[in-house]
Amino acid sequence: MTIHIESLRIDAVIGLLDFEREFEQRVIVDLEACYTFENDHFINYALLAEMIEKRIKTMRYRLLEEALLDLEKTILETYPAITTLKLKISKPDILKNCTVALSHKWKRPATPGR
Repeated sequence: MTIHIESLRIDAVIGLLDFEREFEQRVIVDLEACYTFENDHFINYALLAEMIEKRIKTMRYRLLEEALLDLEKTILETYPAITTLKLKISKPDILKNCTVALSHKWKRPATPGR
């Protein structure tokens, strides 16, 4: 199974510039998470989206790289059934003529015997 969370809009402090540290700006998170659905064990996408939003608002990241790595660690620790995780964080309002974004994909190492 693959969970898709698309265009999760969050107002948060994220960035290096002085004004980015003082005022919230809109960030958009896209997630794709693959997991094995067995014995009615599923991942509640609403709770996952809520966790991402709370984490981004609380951590006040300076770099998108820091945000991606921290979210990856938090998500994979919370949801061990996830085998592949792709995250993208966009800042649509930081430059007036484009949206900037950073993304990364992680694949959990295969477990012996599976």
